[in-house]
This record gives sequence, C-alpha cells and structure tokens, in this order.
Amino acid sequence: MGFPRQRLRRLRQHHVLRGMVQETSLSPSDFIYPLFVTFGNHRQEPIDSMPGQYRWSVDLLVKEAADAHALGIPAVILFGIPEHKDERGTSAYDKAGVVQEAVRALKAQMPNLLVMTDVCIDEYTSHGHCGIVRDGRIVNDETLDCLRLMARSHAEAGVDLVAPSDMMDGRVGSIRDELDQLGFHDVPIMAYSAKYASSLYAPFRDAALSAPSFGDRRSYQMDPANARESIREVLLDVEEGADIVMVKPASFYLDIIRMLRETVTVPLAAYQVSGEYSMIKAGAQLGWIDEQHVMMESLLAIKRAGADMILTYFAKDAVRVLTQHRLS
Repeated sequence: MGFPRQRLRRLRQHHVLRGMVQETSLSPSDFIYPLFVTFGNHRQEPIDSMPGQYRWSVDLLVKEAADAHALGIPAVILFGIPEHKDERGTSAYDKAGVVQEAVRALKAQMPNLLVMTDVCIDEYTSHGHCGIVRDGRIVNDETLDCLRLMARSHAEAGVDLVAPSDMMDGRVGSIRDELDQLGFHDVPIMAYSAKYASSLYAPFRDAALSAPSFGDRRSYQMDPANARESIREVLLDVEEGADIVMVKPASFYLDIIRMLRETVTVPLAAYQVSGEYSMIKAGAQLGWIDEQHVMMESLLAIKRAGADMILTYFAKDAVRVLTQHRLS
C-alpha cells in the first residue's frame, strides 16, 4: 500500500534520523589533493584559471602539504613544471627534477603522508603532448621508455604510488616490469585507465603550461562518446598490474564510474578535474550558485556513483566543511 500508509518524508523530518539513513557519505580519507610543483624557492604563483590554486616551489609545497595533512587529508599527487623542456621530456626523469625533489622533501618531513606522482611527459615536453612525436604522430612504444624512466626516478626518490596518465598502450605493464626489476615490488600503480579527451582540462593545461603546440590528444585519450571501451581499457590495465584504476573527468562521466564499479573489484578512483573545479568557482564568484553546497553535492555524486577515492582541488575546503558538520 502506498500513501497515506507510506510516507517517505517520515525519515526526513529530523536531522539526526536523516544522518542515520544516509546511504552515501564523504570523509577526509576519500580525498587526494593535487599539487603543482615548480622550480625555484619561495614561489607561490597563482593560477588565474583556477582560483585558490598555485604553482609551488618545493619549500612552500611542503608547507601546503603539511597544512592539508593536518586537516586529515591522507594523500597528495604531484604534477611538475620544470625549468627546461625538450622534445623527449627528459626533465621528467631527471633525478634532480622538481617532482623528485618534492617527493624526497615530503617523505623526509611527513613520512605518514601518502605521496603519489603523475607519470606523464606532457608537462616536460616542448610540444606539450603525452608522448614522443615522430613526423607529427604520437609514437606509442618509444614513449614507454620515457615512462619507465620517469616511474623509476620517482620510486628511487621514495614515492608511495605512481599514477600513469598518458594513455599509451602497454604503459602499466611496462612500468610494473621496470619497478619489479628494480626491487620496487611494493610501489602500487594507480592507472588513469578511462581518461577521456575532455574539454574540461583547459585550466590544468594553463596551470601546468602543457597545452599541445599542435593538434589535440584524441589519438590517445578516449572518445567522450564511448562507454564500453572504458571496460576494455580498465580490464587491460588490471591485467597488466594496475592496483587502482581511475576515471577522468568525474562529474560528466558518472555513468562510467558506475559501470566500472560494477565491472571490477579493484579500488576505483575518480578525478574531479580542473574544469569542474573552475566552473564551480566561477559560478560562485558570479553569485549564481552557493560554492560550498555545490562543491559538496558534486563530491557526493562522485562517491555515490561508486568512486572509492576522489582527486579534487577542493580537498581542503571539503574537509573543513566535513569537520564543521561533525563538530556542530
């Protein structure tokens, strides 16, 4: 029997009862905080297209990471902006590179902070692509050599987890083989498995100074029109040794998150990318939306869809909101 015997509003009347029957919840342990690290000292460069985000030199990055860790955020992921770029992105695997220095500094001062690194050469190449360029084409297998060297240098610096985001075929297996051969058996891989060729990356490319100098990335990133293909990508990455798989972006791809959650048993991450962050920030600055409520609703939607962990530039703000609610 339906109404009036059944009244679903009964469980919504009292805030305590609403909390008790809540099906999905967020906690600080859900979040991974992306950070941009650059060369030099005492540098905190604002990113115009990402209000509230910065490019940090290593010394100030450590302070920012410490602030996040003190709030209860368990993990950061690092993206590097080097002083010099070339066609092969050799700064990406320089043992004295900005990411490698940042990893050493973070692990020395905060051994309990989980430090992850992005493994992709786009931020380090003069052309801005995620792979080696030959005759105007992105070549796959030659790029794997660079990725192996990059992951190796991060592991040698003491990283806790590497996250290949390039979308080259075979990169997970190549990196796993490299790490295992060097004795880094316990360094997990979080693969950007379903990374779509999205228009939502523009602010990130501004932040990382990594926009392609020609063409686009559709020859290696996934077609936004495709869903089933994401299953093939994820299953291949798991077969090659991925410990965690990821969907990127998040909010426009909630169906993909849900589908993959029902397909694989490995942990599933989702990246709330720069465009998602900046749209919420811009709408709030214009007074059209409530930033705090939209931020939390967007993160809750990603978690509800099936993500176990969320990479988000809102990590610090979201944890502050969660803390306030817990104390109230």
